[in-house]
Amino acid sequence: MAELDVKERQAGDVTILDLNGSVRMGDGCVAMRNAVRQLVDGGKNKILLNLGHVKYMDSSGIGELIANLTTVSRAGGQLKLLNLTDKIADLLVITKLLTVFDVYEGEAEALNSFK
Repeated sequence: MAELDVKERQAGDVTILDLNGSVRMGDGCVAMRNAVRQLVDGGKNKILLNLGHVKYMDSSGIGELIANLTTVSRAGGQLKLLNLTDKIADLLVITKLLTVFDVYEGEAEALNSFK
């Protein structure tokens, strides 16, 4: 199995990426980057990253989140985060990035925020 498994699903005009595994330097970051870029290139720019099953994220993973946010924003879209684990939430607090991202605990609430 790859370091990071990315499953894509649609909820109206929002694309949800369910991430499972580790987002760290190497394959994990590349998998997340490729998934987001493919969506943006395909004209899908409302993206919800479900991080509930991400077991580990390093500084490269945090950097990739920022890069993806920039990519989606430049395309006129929105990138939001769902189901942060305690570890990832702590990382975003320490790096002061929690205020940069729209973060949601419930999928319905997150989907409604795109409207």
